[in-house]
Amino acid sequence: MIQTGSILTLDIEKPAAGGRMLARHQGQVVLVWGAIPGERVTARVDRMTKGVAFASTVDVLSPSPDRRTVAADTRCGGNVLAHVAYERQRRLKGEIIRDAFLRIGRVPLERDPEVIASPERGYRLRARLHAVNGRLGFYREESHDLCDAVQTGQLLESAGEWIAAAGEILRAAGPAGVAGVEMAENIAGDERACHLDLREGVSAADYSALATGLTGLTAQSASSPFVETLHGTPHVTDVLQVREDVPVLRLTRHVRAFFQGNRFLIRSLVQQVMAFVPRGPVLDLYAGGGLFGLALAAAGADRVTLVEGDPVSGADLQMNAEPFRSRARVERSSVEEFLARHRSSAAQTVIVDPPRTGLSREAVAGILAIKPARLVYVSCDVATLARDTRALLDNGYSLGTVTALDLFPNTAHVEMVIAFTR
Repeated sequence: MIQTGSILTLDIEKPAAGGRMLARHQGQVVLVWGAIPGERVTARVDRMTKGVAFASTVDVLSPSPDRRTVAADTRCGGNVLAHVAYERQRRLKGEIIRDAFLRIGRVPLERDPEVIASPERGYRLRARLHAVNGRLGFYREESHDLCDAVQTGQLLESAGEWIAAAGEILRAAGPAGVAGVEMAENIAGDERACHLDLREGVSAADYSALATGLTGLTAQSASSPFVETLHGTPHVTDVLQVREDVPVLRLTRHVRAFFQGNRFLIRSLVQQVMAFVPRGPVLDLYAGGGLFGLALAAAGADRVTLVEGDPVSGADLQMNAEPFRSRARVERSSVEEFLARHRSSAAQTVIVDPPRTGLSREAVAGILAIKPARLVYVSCDVATLARDTRALLDNGYSLGTVTALDLFPNTAHVEMVIAFTR
């Protein structure tokens, strides 16, 4: 019987969602960190839950030809596949997508989707840094142990320099006051804004020195509903040329707003979405700052409605849509509330880019009531995408090509774009 602390010899079978690899011991499933399919490893069982063992590789007895040496901590946030050669990482993600569609959505795909590649280093536009004893970093997977964000390679060198300097300032000003930092950069990397999450009763002014090297710095205490601007502007601005035949699009976003995380694949992602949108009215749900809907408006689409319920992203969207007032309409509302009010929308195409939890039941019902001819679904979570795919297929939609982009190299995450047709 497997117990916590047991050392097992395992043959690794296939990738599993989340970055672990699947093996079996006497018929019992074991999910293993730090392995590659085809390898034989010894692994220590970290914990047991519901008949599944979770383990970490101790020794690699038969290494894969795709294993590579990594100096960084592979359990540090966003680095769990760093020990796998990059081309194999992309193939593994394609396998995970195909497996989830079959297992969760009961949708057999003909082949593993190809995953569009990204440079592995310096790709990250947004980061959440945790603060512990004056150090800023990521958490190790499944823990609250702080690890060095810089050594994962996800951030620009200049961001790493700011993190190092910020640590010194925090230790001098009182390390217990800051709980975390949200960092946002523009694609060019020449604008960087940060937001400080302060503990209760802490004065933001005590940390104003952190503004050095930033274009903007804001802070909010846990005991205050107000955000203070300590320096510059809390926004960064991107200038996007999504296609050669499309005018330049300017998107400004708040440091706390959601935005796609990979500076190298933003253009490709937008192009993938635009390629699936035919002429006619467009409804962009979960529009954020307007990345997809306003790109379409810039390309000449003249009836675009963009819906965003988050107050921070909604304010960005309102500002970004101003040059397209004649072609784009902004609705600052939750998706569910908007759909409940607009069951007779004339939208021929609906774009959705929901949070990791996927579409709510109310959102699915509202979309089905509109009956768009096409639904373009952008997702960063293969499990919820597979679940929602099943619901759409059961209600008269057919599945198009599954396109995938590696917005998060060396992690277990992958971005997907699918066009459903009614």
